[in-house]
Amino acid sequence: MTRKKVLFLIGSPNQTTQMHRVAELLGDEFDAYYSQLYYDGWQRRFYEFLLWANLLKGTIVTGHIKEKADRYLAAHGLPNDFEARVYGNAYDLIVCCSDIIVPWNLLATTKSVFVQEGMTDPLNLWARLVKRFTRYPILTISTALNGMNNCCDVYCVASEGYAEHFRRVGVDAGKLVVTGIPNFDDVEQLRRNAFPHRGYVLVATTDMRETYRPDNRKRFIREAVRIAAGRPLFFKFHPNENMARATAEVQRWAPAGTRIYTEGNTEEMIANCAELITQYSTVAFVGLALGIPVHSYFDLADLKRKLPWQNHGTSARRIADVCRRYAGFAGSGPAFLKQYRPEDFAGTAAGVPTAAAAVPQAQTARS
Repeated sequence: MTRKKVLFLIGSPNQTTQMHRVAELLGDEFDAYYSQLYYDGWQRRFYEFLLWANLLKGTIVTGHIKEKADRYLAAHGLPNDFEARVYGNAYDLIVCCSDIIVPWNLLATTKSVFVQEGMTDPLNLWARLVKRFTRYPILTISTALNGMNNCCDVYCVASEGYAEHFRRVGVDAGKLVVTGIPNFDDVEQLRRNAFPHRGYVLVATTDMRETYRPDNRKRFIREAVRIAAGRPLFFKFHPNENMARATAEVQRWAPAGTRIYTEGNTEEMIANCAELITQYSTVAFVGLALGIPVHSYFDLADLKRKLPWQNHGTSARRIADVCRRYAGFAGSGPAFLKQYRPEDFAGTAAGVPTAAAAVPQAQTARS
């Protein structure tokens, strides 16, 4: 039997590891290849202009974040078919971590599945203007308008709350299925970790300035100091931040003895903290799922509605099941989801529970 070829589009470390986890679960009948996000077709020149003008500096498609993804592929021996130009493959399926930057020409002739990465950025005034007056969600320089292009056949999302969010952004309701998302679907297991500290207030920052958004860091640090109220204060910077600048700011405006981390496992740090302070960060979901007091620039009630489904770490298997079955389906994405039965999900292997509990959510997401 001819093995099907699948192209996984990657970006940030989180997107890259999620895609790799899904690919590993597809089975022997599939060959997985990987590429950084890219444009082709009529939008490519616009994309190249943004790169030339340095307007995408600090985003996942360039610089050290892109280099991290490339190093990950090399370290794990994964074939890097950058822009689908290296191997000359004809792909049977594309799995996207974003629909803001996509190979339009390839999507026009190839089946596609979208996998939600994590939290989407806020639909602020600029994002709403971009949505209303342009066809270029990339102009937000954020994830706020993921879904606006509605260009993938099937959208695998984190929760029923996010299914509603993607409907409002522009995804057809018939394309949505709630699967949960890898890396954020088994938060409870983070309590078992080797991070040596306990009982501190953790501040997890966001790369707002690096992505052209305003950030009054002095006010933010001073508010964190107020919330900590004398308790030990730890700062963990976003990996995309200017570390020298961020470190100098904490040293200037936070109390002596404040710990600073420029690398390390943020989720494990959250599991051991007494209180979490964030800006715009997916890690707020980790704190909420663990029942830790959370402060965020997002509305917490909205975050609780969107909290990723905690399905004991089965999201990657569920997404792989969707990809496997859709790759062999003759019709459209909505037609596939109408007949797709999540309760038949083969998740009993390796002690993984069945998907019976997913049925009400998945059916509602497609209503």
